[in-house]
Amino acid sequence: MRRHRAATGKYLLVLALIAAPLASGGCNESAEEKAASGRTLPALGAKTDETSVSGISSGAYMAGQFQMAHAKRVAGAGIIAGGPYGCSESIFAGTLPGTGTAILNLSKAVNGCMLDLLGVWGVSDPQELATKAKERAEKGEIDPIADVVRDRIYLFTGTADRTVASSIVQHAATFYEKLGVPQSNIELVANVPAGHAFVTDGEGSACGTSGEPYVVNCNYDQAGALLKQIYGSLEPRAATPAGDFINFDQRPFFRQDDSTGLAETGVVYVPKSCKEQPGCRVHIAFHGCSQNREAVGDTFIKESGFARWADTNRLIVLFPQTADSSINPQGCWDWWGYTGPKYLTRDAPQIAAVNRMLDALQAPGGGA
Repeated sequence: MRRHRAATGKYLLVLALIAAPLASGGCNESAEEKAASGRTLPALGAKTDETSVSGISSGAYMAGQFQMAHAKRVAGAGIIAGGPYGCSESIFAGTLPGTGTAILNLSKAVNGCMLDLLGVWGVSDPQELATKAKERAEKGEIDPIADVVRDRIYLFTGTADRTVASSIVQHAATFYEKLGVPQSNIELVANVPAGHAFVTDGEGSACGTSGEPYVVNCNYDQAGALLKQIYGSLEPRAATPAGDFINFDQRPFFRQDDSTGLAETGVVYVPKSCKEQPGCRVHIAFHGCSQNREAVGDTFIKESGFARWADTNRLIVLFPQTADSSINPQGCWDWWGYTGPKYLTRDAPQIAAVNRMLDALQAPGGGA
């Protein structure tokens, strides 16, 4: 219980800040970052109808949300230390003005969708959440469930993770089953002694560590494992990345009133072959809380291992970035509604912005 209280306390800090009056709440990047953010996201003629998504922690929830919102584009998802879609939504969602609903959602998110302390009240119930997702699809707020059912899913929970309970990740697996995804399309990895982190086979902190930069070495290639689960057989990874990590300006993809919570600069990895010939697929990698560039630099981007698989498999890797702010001091992706009540839908500010990034990569052009 002591560890649970520590994890809860970390997120209750966010709860307190949400309740406080909002300051500027936007992109708090340095002058160097602002100077580096002027580059345009390259038009590469990408094949975006076979896009895959993955993420850790808040990024895992965002990966699931993006998958549900744009299932027509998404071929599969990797959910690392995350739970089922819509888990944090309060039954009172939409009844309180301003940030009131977000406060209720965050309390539920911490206690019911991370620590699994509210199961007796039906929180994180896969069947109920699947039913709500189907209702949302029928309303046209997300893509049809039929487009999700064909996806391939990878889920992961580390045995040393005390931030997100393993049962929550298991609920996510059951959620996909309740939607109709065949069990043969779902892989749940729960036997690696990892902490709350993205796992590699050579980079990062000791395996059981839970702390910045949230990349750990467990002699397990998570990037390769999830990409193989989604896409099937792949060419062996490159020894070292030979393409380009390109900083690009995210501002053209979101509103300029800072409400989206995104940073000014994102990163995309482009293999040489994807510059020379169109038709590369795209993988979107969502970082976790306190794992954006503002917090850990390029550690997640360059040490996760995605680039090495991208080089040999014609895969563009998009690393969108959040910004730290008064309302979101740990740079989490919005999985409890701090950007507004539409955070689970196709019209969610962050989901819409990342989808526009996909459109830009899909556009024909002269490369990077």
